[in-house]
Amino acid sequence: MTVIDIPGSKSVTARALFLAAAAEGTTTLLRPLVSDDTEGFAEGLTALGYAVRREPGAWHIEGRPAGPGVETADVYCRDGATTARFLPTLAAAGHGTYRFDASAQMRRRPLGPLSTALRELGVDLRHGGSEGHHPLDVHAAGVKGGALTLDAGQSSQYLTALLMLGPLTAEGLDITVTDLVSEPYVEITLAMMRAFGAEVTREGRTYRVAPTGYRALTYGIEPDASTASYFFAAAALEPGRSVTVPGLGTGALQGDLAFVDVLRRMGAEVETTAAGTTVRSTGGLRGLTVNMRDISDTMPTLAAIAPFADGPVRIEDVANTRVKECDRLDACAENLRRLGITVETGPDWIEIRPGTPAGPVEIATHGDPRIVMSFAVTALRTPGITFDDPGCVKKTFPDFHRVFEAFARTP
Repeated sequence: MTVIDIPGSKSVTARALFLAAAAEGTTTLLRPLVSDDTEGFAEGLTALGYAVRREPGAWHIEGRPAGPGVETADVYCRDGATTARFLPTLAAAGHGTYRFDASAQMRRRPLGPLSTALRELGVDLRHGGSEGHHPLDVHAAGVKGGALTLDAGQSSQYLTALLMLGPLTAEGLDITVTDLVSEPYVEITLAMMRAFGAEVTREGRTYRVAPTGYRALTYGIEPDASTASYFFAAAALEPGRSVTVPGLGTGALQGDLAFVDVLRRMGAEVETTAAGTTVRSTGGLRGLTVNMRDISDTMPTLAAIAPFADGPVRIEDVANTRVKECDRLDACAENLRRLGITVETGPDWIEIRPGTPAGPVEIATHGDPRIVMSFAVTALRTPGITFDDPGCVKKTFPDFHRVFEAFARTP
């Protein structure tokens, strides 16, 4: 059995940085993910006047409940969706003028429902180019709060940003959601907000957040469940292989750990305890139809091993994967077809037929680390796979290639 120590969760690290910056006191984050996205978030906080001190294994953030420590700032959000959506929301609770921009890739990704919601709350927010996209200016004067309606069917990050804003408002927030994707990510948000002292309840489709503010604490970041999916998939794929990821067990916050339930349905052995999760190969994989709306970040992982199943693999209700770092549905289909696999797609689904992927093939990554990491699993059984941009993994897991290669060499 191979034991893999997975780096900290990107989703949890980003939320923790927001909450720490908003809290009264100094927060210490233990085992935060160190990647391009999280470093970009930390640098964005620094630009906004928050004191962030980073050392190996621990980041210390001095909270500012009143908002940014400067009256003006230019913040570059790089490729980070959480940075690009969370930091303008955090800044809106303060007082000053703040300009946000991002990479060309991030500029293409939508922001509109969040912008609309912030404006409904009285925030003076102006887009500098295409409406509903970066760049944008926030002329902040605090947020009174109130009630609003939100469509989070494109991204749960819109809801997360507003929920985290709630305790910083004068009167609290009531958010009624008309549509919601990736709901387990919202559950992460709620659990973390409560850990930092917030009071938030849910009644049907309405979330109520009290204007409590936040309290600083020492907070440990659990391993990244999305990143763990590549190692779990590899263990399920390779006969005789097993892998254990400590720290991702029955108490884990992240919904993406449910990917192992998909592997179980395909025939893998899965054991989850309080200490961690183990996946073992049983020598083969079954085809299936699966709804991945709540765990859509692991859709490419499943697509990458789908050709090795004994029947078709159909993944449904994943329209939101078309507005990630790239159009992941099309990217998976394109690369599988290059490998000689028969694939069909629709607006929110992909169906992959059994086959033997054949190289040599250069995978078109579209700058998306999840495409690289997913097809690295395919490469375990397909010699000749290379990547046009292997280095884009720095966004999520800079050391991925070294760690995965060492894992692949371990019997």
